[in-house]
Amino acid sequence: MALLQSVTDLPPLAAASNAARIRRCTFRRLSRVAASTDSGYEVSCLYPDRRVPLPLGAMDSSLEICQACTASHIFRPDED
Repeated sequence: MALLQSVTDLPPLAAASNAARIRRCTFRRLSRVAASTDSGYEVSCLYPDRRVPLPLGAMDSSLEICQACTASHIFRPDED
């Protein structure tokens, strides 16, 4: 028999972002980078041949590049 227990407030897994939403792309690769004080993600683009990744930088700096992409067929269907 399971007993009811009180639930404590848990901290959020990710901080809320005020930045614009980035579209989901089938060619974008995220790599986790751990710095001494905090961790983040490094973004690479694998378009067009998926062999050599093109480094785009951190999430914030790559947002502008990804939003300007004109290859509409690479974005997931639920994003159009």
